[in-house]
Amino acid sequence: MSQASLSTANVSLQVLPSVPPDDVYPVVDRVIEMIAASGVTYEVGPMETTMEGELDTLLDLVKKAQELCIEAGAGSVMSIVKIHYKPKGVTIHEKVGKYRG
Repeated sequence: MSQASLSTANVSLQVLPSVPPDDVYPVVDRVIEMIAASGVTYEVGPMETTMEGELDTLLDLVKKAQELCIEAGAGSVMSIVKIHYKPKGVTIHEKVGKYRG
């Protein structure tokens, strides 16, 4: 098993499905539901969803998100992916916890 698969990473994903404007949110909602069902820690933001877990698992979810958008009727999907990886791990809480009440 690679070191990357053992450490906690953060991956932020924004999907931009090529669908009629009224269908964008329903497609994005399906992606968020898939992420939620995966069991990884995640937070939905106004522009992207940030996930926390093993890097390999998170990258698999990114791939599944592309496929889900196409299955939902998108002709194509563009995604913006941000990855924060450290060998000893990184959490969402260590980045934003101090800003929460």
